[in-house]
Amino acid sequence: MKKEKKVKQEKMNNSKSKNGNSDKEKILRKRKGIVVSAKNDKTIVVAVESFKTHPKYLKKYKSTKKYHVHDENNEYKEGDRVEFIVSRPYSKKKKFKVLKSK
Repeated sequence: MKKEKKVKQEKMNNSKSKNGNSDKEKILRKRKGIVVSAKNDKTIVVAVESFKTHPKYLKKYKSTKKYHVHDENNEYKEGDRVEFIVSRPYSKKKKFKVLKSK
């Protein structure tokens, strides 16, 4: 019984994800967008545009989604292009942090 547990633990420790990285090394999706609002303290609102296809008519249309992003030093202003990733929750809506400006 103890041997079976040991074997299972070894398999879990040696497990790899689909892209070849271990579970601890998680690749986060980077999003790029334009700062729409920088009025709040340590928070910016970033609009990310994407193209979607209508399921029935197959027409492509532009969709915009706004994200509340943590800006520690209040260095970004409206109109700046920024890149951000998922982070720990800072508040109810704010779950992203800025990586860099473009």
